[in-house]
Amino acid sequence: MKIVRYLTLSLLAVIVVLGLAASSKLDDPSLSPPSLKPQAVSFANKPVAPFVEQRQVLFGDLHIHTGFSTDAYVMGVRSEPNDVYRFAKGEVISHGAGYPIRISRPLDFAAVTDHAEYLGQARLANLDVPTTQQPLNELLRNGSLLEVTLAWLETSLQIRENGFSPGGVPPDRLVNLDAWQATIKAAEDHNRPGIFTSFIGYEWSGDAGSITAHMHRNVIFRSNQVSEIPFSSIDSNRPEDLWQFLKEQGEQGKVAMAIPHNANFSGGNMYAPKDSEGNPFTDDYAAMRSRYEPISEILQIKGASETHPLLSSEDEFAGFEVIGESLFIGETTLETTKGSYARDALRVGMELDHGEGFNPFDFGVIGSSDSHNASSPSDEDNYTGKLPMLDGSAGLRTDEATLLPEGINPVVHWGSGGLAAVWAQENTRESIFDALQRKETYATSGPRLNLRFFAGWDYAPALLGSADVIEQAYAGGVPMGGVLSAVTSDQKPSFIIMAAKDPLGANLDRVQIVKAWVDLEGKSHEQVIDVSAADGRTVDSTTNKLPPVGNTVDVATASYQNSIGSSLINVHWTDAEFDPALQTLYYARLLEIPTPRWSTYDAVKLGTTPMQPTSIQERAISSAIWYRPPPL
Repeated sequence: MKIVRYLTLSLLAVIVVLGLAASSKLDDPSLSPPSLKPQAVSFANKPVAPFVEQRQVLFGDLHIHTGFSTDAYVMGVRSEPNDVYRFAKGEVISHGAGYPIRISRPLDFAAVTDHAEYLGQARLANLDVPTTQQPLNELLRNGSLLEVTLAWLETSLQIRENGFSPGGVPPDRLVNLDAWQATIKAAEDHNRPGIFTSFIGYEWSGDAGSITAHMHRNVIFRSNQVSEIPFSSIDSNRPEDLWQFLKEQGEQGKVAMAIPHNANFSGGNMYAPKDSEGNPFTDDYAAMRSRYEPISEILQIKGASETHPLLSSEDEFAGFEVIGESLFIGETTLETTKGSYARDALRVGMELDHGEGFNPFDFGVIGSSDSHNASSPSDEDNYTGKLPMLDGSAGLRTDEATLLPEGINPVVHWGSGGLAAVWAQENTRESIFDALQRKETYATSGPRLNLRFFAGWDYAPALLGSADVIEQAYAGGVPMGGVLSAVTSDQKPSFIIMAAKDPLGANLDRVQIVKAWVDLEGKSHEQVIDVSAADGRTVDSTTNKLPPVGNTVDVATASYQNSIGSSLINVHWTDAEFDPALQTLYYARLLEIPTPRWSTYDAVKLGTTPMQPTSIQERAISSAIWYRPPPL
């Protein structure tokens, strides 16, 4: 921390000198109130979702902050929980930088997850920070490059030094209770079973000894029976104590789960094979973690946590929205990546199961945003940032509006967020929560891709052509998140994948299955298999790779054409190399054709050269299906 402060103060000195020659007003066209995107679907016209026995896909965001979170408030956010649900339903709200924002399509569900630590205190603390000294929109519109840069650094330093404490003051239980009650009331006021689900929740913001070693979890309640007050990292910085709290609350009918996120910011700690005290896992530990953390959030604004090129060198798509090194993130090494990504954790879990007989990492996956601006900004062409003081304009997001040296501003590498997709019977708290609990979920990087994934022993290729394919798939196997029954014959597992493009988005490139298994010596392995591709492409026998789908992105206009790819990919695949003696898991990954990244849209607004990559392949990643061999 002292080193960071020293470097920051040194930068301030350098920037003051540079700023003497750069004191003109900012000229950032993106700071003018943008014209709101026309809504593709209006919440007012949204029908009641009926009960569907074979389940329906619902899209939501379970990770949104308001001005009740200290870091959001300090960065200029003044929104409250009501604003989150208004935005999720498609209403216009005010961005922290002062302009109106609206989602392009309403969500099916959402949760306010403000930091439990010092909940609601910043707005009452009379803080002396740039965003309280003058409104943020005035600072950004009228301030010089020097003034904005100094404000940016002063605000960032405050967060790094005080964490979630507003000005270093102690927690105020009465203020925290008042903010918690306001959070509960907002969720209750906006919950509309069958139309829109508003969950009651908060974020437990523990760490592994450093503010940059995140161990954060979002706590989501199943109903309106909730704890009197959130359990925060001030109560305990150990996730084991959070689980114990959830266990005790559950015994009182206050059922909740914890959802880890930003494992990629954990410095190798989120999925390390040891408990908070550095001790090896026990069976009891594994049972508690599996019960209270059935889901991990792997796609969001602060990058993807599926896998990393250092961990999956043979996976050509492993580098998607991977956060690079910077002063505020630290060095990326094999040591800091191992334990920080979901695929590696799933493999370690199977290794532990093989050697110890228990698996603490048998989790499913979702995406969400982690927006700190009461919004869910997951559309690349409608991205409005995470923290207004840091990235509330196109200029701030691309280093065009500050004097910060290259590599200092982490937000230039952040993604646009993600969404949680669940297969639930109806749009209610209980039905969606139960879908999360059984892991019948997938993560998307923003688009509303439709993905179903089943495994069974007796699926025939002709099943895909059946009118009742979904009913038969459930009857003859298990969906994503399920466990295949043990087999004693020479059968091979077959998989049904049914994928459809976002109706308002890009065509599909391919469907992949990621397979991982543990050999008889207890070592895990992985393989990425292209099982079906658009445009009749097949795997090259020499490279064992599919040829690229192509790229229609016009960087100059931030546009693309759906002249390549496919709107649907349905496929039956059998694992011919399956070994019934080996513990194995499979999950599906669906890729779109290339489309412009948010930074390319921003560059067009600013008239600047876009950063790399100029295009990305958005995706959906399913929860796994596990196979466990019969006992010897």
